[in-house]
Amino acid sequence: MFQVNHNGTVAVKGNLDRDVLNKNWWEMLDAKQRNQLISNQRCVFDLSSVERVDSAGLAWLVNAVRDGRKHGVALNLNDAPAKLVKLAKISEVDRLLPLSKSTEAV
Repeated sequence: MFQVNHNGTVAVKGNLDRDVLNKNWWEMLDAKQRNQLISNQRCVFDLSSVERVDSAGLAWLVNAVRDGRKHGVALNLNDAPAKLVKLAKISEVDRLLPLSKSTEAV
């Protein structure tokens, strides 16, 4: 579902929906990944390979942003699918998501 690389980019792939999300992002990381992100103090979620997203996926991302901030890690969401951006706007949580400028225009 996701992979963390050495520079703090998290490649999110596949579906972000209630069928695959059973715990928060921070809890899914191993100790090495957590320490790396804390050390970097930033993280970029690359959402370009997300195929499907529902309200559970949106909540997961909102919680990921919250958990990152709690641990001193600033998150940015890049290449969010149009459906995610629309769902965030309809749900009135788009202001909680640090979307890259290219995705906000959708």
